[in-house]
Amino acid sequence: MDTLKFIGLSGTTGVTQNMYIYEYGNDMMVVDCGVGFPDADMFGVDLVIPDFSYVRKNRNKLKGVLITHGHEDHIGALPFFMKEFNVPIYSTRLVSEFIKEKLKDHGLAFDNLKVFNPESDVVTIGSFRATPFYIAHSIPDGVGFAIETPKEKVFHVADYKFDWTPVTGHPFDAQKAAHLAVGGVDLLVSDSLGSMTPGFTESEINIEERIEVISRKAKGKIFFTTISSNISRIQQALNVATRTGRYVSFIGFSIDTKAQIAKRLGFLNYPKGLVVMSKRLKRLKDTEQMYIISGGYGQAGSALYKVAMNEHKFIKARRNDMVIFSSDPAPPGTKESVDFLVDRFITMGLDVHYYDTQEDLHVSGHGSQEDIKTLFGLVRPKYFIPVGGTIRHNRGYATIAKSMGAKQDEIFELSPGDVVEFVGGKARRKGQVSVKTILVDGLGVGDVGSIVLRDRQLLAQDGIVIVHIQVDKAKNKLVNDPEIISRGFVFEKAKKDFLIGTQRKLREKIEAKEIVDKTAVKNITLDFLDRYFYDQTGRHPMILPVVVEI
Repeated sequence: MDTLKFIGLSGTTGVTQNMYIYEYGNDMMVVDCGVGFPDADMFGVDLVIPDFSYVRKNRNKLKGVLITHGHEDHIGALPFFMKEFNVPIYSTRLVSEFIKEKLKDHGLAFDNLKVFNPESDVVTIGSFRATPFYIAHSIPDGVGFAIETPKEKVFHVADYKFDWTPVTGHPFDAQKAAHLAVGGVDLLVSDSLGSMTPGFTESEINIEERIEVISRKAKGKIFFTTISSNISRIQQALNVATRTGRYVSFIGFSIDTKAQIAKRLGFLNYPKGLVVMSKRLKRLKDTEQMYIISGGYGQAGSALYKVAMNEHKFIKARRNDMVIFSSDPAPPGTKESVDFLVDRFITMGLDVHYYDTQEDLHVSGHGSQEDIKTLFGLVRPKYFIPVGGTIRHNRGYATIAKSMGAKQDEIFELSPGDVVEFVGGKARRKGQVSVKTILVDGLGVGDVGSIVLRDRQLLAQDGIVIVHIQVDKAKNKLVNDPEIISRGFVFEKAKKDFLIGTQRKLREKIEAKEIVDKTAVKNITLDFLDRYFYDQTGRHPMILPVVVEI
């Protein structure tokens, strides 16, 4: 008997890496395939992506991928996925163009990108029949899906809010969603990130006036930054520039590319001549310049970071220029990076407006408690699965569901890899598939594990010590004192005397042993130096013995 399975592969206890699997019989469908951002202690790691192992083992079942919207935490892992799995990817026009650019960057073909119209199309993927409907979020052209199998109906509604006056794109199509829910909904899989915030989430349209009030106070250039996919916020910055007599340049590959795509597809609208090349903009008065610039999360190497470090080739920030951060540093590890840029710009004498200045320069794209209640009332599902939030957000979601009559066994708060199965119309937990953290480090995918990260952390905190030892194999003793070289371990002025003394003590320790061979010397060196260094300095540097027998 064919049954429906839902697998929360990732995105069940974290805000990012959204990837979910639906199975029915011998058919498998993936919804979203996003990246995560490395924690502060993941030294050198660029991205975190979902574990595709389960899909790999069941690749014969995989029929296609559905995408809800164009944020990185929902599409960013697709290039890594598509290197392994050659299946159709279904999305709206804007999202498809964003995906196309990502695949191009990785040298991949995009023949399998399929565009659907949320107002008229139905997507069939194996046994699944998915009907899209517009939702409102901080990026236009996002959708939810009513997914039907021969037996069940599931609503999958990722990031959303009920914004009836979006800056670009469509409001939440509540009428279509309600119509699709007629006849009953077995399961609702939906966003939990706003479950701890009272009320309704504010409309995007309200931010524009605040941006304008601040911009009119600028005495020099304006650097306006938000995440590159926040087309709505970019449109608002362009509107403000038009009304305040400023011209605009897009700075940074990501934000420039996405803005061009959005303009071409009609999601960005501005008068001819407003947007100019940066070389032309530089010739104008500072009070006529606005740069919409990438780096809203403080990423090292981003255009905004280079401006802050005075390393940008074309643009220089001067005292009395203004920086407006119109994004919330929510992803893990980003707040520290943004704080660094904020402090740097303040030190340089710029007028900085950011999340701590209480000017409400950012509105969440995620529905708050009343938005969540509205969706629950619209869909009226039998069962609930919160996604896209942390454990506490999922618990808040469950509390809301219970307040509207749901029972404890009708709500599934999942860990990564947890499986929910429908049998005879009833949902139940059905074990867990194995998942692990997959780290992307440069060109390497999954080849950096906990041991490598531990070593990098050790190097960052306590430095490294290399010990070169020559052993006279015939005489069973050392040729001379060990040579110790350190980096990032002890204060430079005290290093010489300290290391010379250590070399002598290590030689005495080694030659006190009856057998002085390569293995024994290495073990003695590691054991003695680790304890000795900690006793003398309170640090555990990485120790690399190099033993040569002559």
